[in-house]
Amino acid sequence: MLTGHQPFLSYDAVAGTLNRTRWDSVGAAIAGGVLAAFGLVLLLAAVLPGAATVVPLEDDGSGLDSGASRRGLRTTLRAAVEAVDGVRGAKLAVRRRVVTAKVRTDRASGEGLADAVRAALERRIEDISPATRPALRVRVLSTRSQE
Repeated sequence: MLTGHQPFLSYDAVAGTLNRTRWDSVGAAIAGGVLAAFGLVLLLAAVLPGAATVVPLEDDGSGLDSGASRRGLRTTLRAAVEAVDGVRGAKLAVRRRVVTAKVRTDRASGEGLADAVRAALERRIEDISPATRPALRVRVLSTRSQE
């Protein structure tokens, strides 16, 4: 209207249709049900907790609460894993109770590499001191086939 274009919906047509619609009609009941369901979904989204973005750290006795972001924790752990000899690259997933590391290597055999990666992760997690120690899963993927 202000720009000189025809509106997508005519106000007069919408207002006329709504004025003719009775409260006990099927259309009003369907619209009310859809809006009630949408409101319930919004209410549940507001009430239910989302994923935690901060991992709580152990209390050092000072009485201060502290935490580390999951992203920062993942970056720190990935750096520890990539520092292990034989690791070409790593992908880490930090969940509430589990840290999963997928490690790529150029070695034909990944023997001992999983243990070295697990030890590096355990040392770094010990340094960080999360309130609950996550379980560790390490998977080694070799880019070279064994002969």
